[in-house]
Amino acid sequence: MMKKIQRFGGAMMAPVLLFAFTGIVVGLSSVFTNTEVMGKIAEEGTVWYNFWYVISEGGWTVFRQMPILFAIGLPISLATKTNARACMETFALYTTFNYFVAAILKVFYGIDAAKQVADKVTGYSAIGGVPTLDTNLFGGILIAALVVYLHNKYFDKKLPDFLGVFQGSVFVYIVGFVVMIPCAFLTVLIWPKFQMGISALQGFMKASGIFGVWIYTFLERILIPTGLHHFVYTPFVFGPAAVPDGIQVYWVQHIKEFAQSTQSLKSLFPQGGFALHGNSKIFGAPGIALAMYATAKSDKKKAVAALLIPIIFTAVISGITEPLEFTFLFIAPVLFAVHACLAATMAATMYAFGVVGNMGGGLLDFFFLNWIPMFKNHSGTVIAQIVIGLIFTAIYFFVFRFLILKMDLKTPGREDEDEEMKLYSKADYRAKHGEGDAKGGVSSAEDEYAQKGAIILEALGGKDNIEELNNCATRLRVSVKDASKLLPDAAFKAAGAHGVVRKGTAIQVIIGLSVPQVRERIENLIK
Repeated sequence: MMKKIQRFGGAMMAPVLLFAFTGIVVGLSSVFTNTEVMGKIAEEGTVWYNFWYVISEGGWTVFRQMPILFAIGLPISLATKTNARACMETFALYTTFNYFVAAILKVFYGIDAAKQVADKVTGYSAIGGVPTLDTNLFGGILIAALVVYLHNKYFDKKLPDFLGVFQGSVFVYIVGFVVMIPCAFLTVLIWPKFQMGISALQGFMKASGIFGVWIYTFLERILIPTGLHHFVYTPFVFGPAAVPDGIQVYWVQHIKEFAQSTQSLKSLFPQGGFALHGNSKIFGAPGIALAMYATAKSDKKKAVAALLIPIIFTAVISGITEPLEFTFLFIAPVLFAVHACLAATMAATMYAFGVVGNMGGGLLDFFFLNWIPMFKNHSGTVIAQIVIGLIFTAIYFFVFRFLILKMDLKTPGREDEDEEMKLYSKADYRAKHGEGDAKGGVSSAEDEYAQKGAIILEALGGKDNIEELNNCATRLRVSVKDASKLLPDAAFKAAGAHGVVRKGTAIQVIIGLSVPQVRERIENLIK
């Protein structure tokens, strides 16, 4: 069950990754159409304004179609066969579901959903152009999960020859069409009650203050090893747990209003405290890395720096911290617990000093969605955040350095000499299988991802040992048949992996942002 939950959480990352770029586009457009920043050139009707208005509208695509993107994105990772067809089936059935909901509202309740949407009545929305109940991303996720189940169960169903035209995706849609009718009725009956509960939750979160921010941030960090952190931040950042439509959408919708106001940001948007977890990536990660470097053996410092610098760059710029965190997580779990506590304390401290916003990502998000737009009227808040962050960088450094030395933790560069293992090279692997060139190198026709995939597949015990293959943002998630066939961690690191998590037959290989490409190459090798 835990494996299925982790897989579901990882699947949600496919659409989430789109928000990084589009958020920056909308943030930049907001800055460039702000007269207080750009002057008269940004006044409505000018060529400059019109240009950035067009760019902004393109950027808004992902935010406005968020439920559909989540619905289509999940089958990419969850479908066990013909993923592309599963995506098509999900889109068709999710749209059918919304049309059913709109029709039921009109026939049985006398409610015209189109009029409710036009009048901007809370609880109604146009999803993919269909006026219906606003089930937000939850509706998209639940329908997608149901369709994936139907797809995996019925896609290969063999029908009599004279009904062959109805096999495959058509049969899945036929079954799904029938299933969507009771789903739509249940949604009309139950969802308004959920909306009332969500509204109450929003009020509670708003009133929870500093303590609520601490708990939220702590859970978001501490659950990373399990993959369940997606279920903590997704309802807040992309769902309605804190504000309607989620913090990400709400912030970019009001970014110009907040930037132009002279009121404190905390009074304008107190719910923004639930999106401060990115500060641990910007300010915490460098402190951790510096502590590891400072405590490494003198003859290994150069190698440790070579390992940590690209990891820190990735963490700070893009907000992907898993390679760094998994570097020390399973060597010294106590450090990860300390990291989660410090991250939560940093976020709560910043919130106490009035810092709010949309800060779940990396430095790019901070600059273009927060600091640059807000600096003119909220410079004090921005400066306070940076000062508090740098103080916590120092705290991270001294706390981690103390614990590493006090507990003699074997962080990178502190391994015992007898623990050193020879790393397999790509040439070693290719030579073993007779696939190299005359010099033992790799054929120029072979791309880098294929090389990594081949080495990782070998380290996983070969294609016959693979039961299930998936990925999240940075990790390859694999279910193997026999864990004893796995090679040591060094074999995975030869492919550039940052680490390996072993939980029985459930394996996670920490690869980084190139994991979708590596997974595709492994799937090709298996086929």
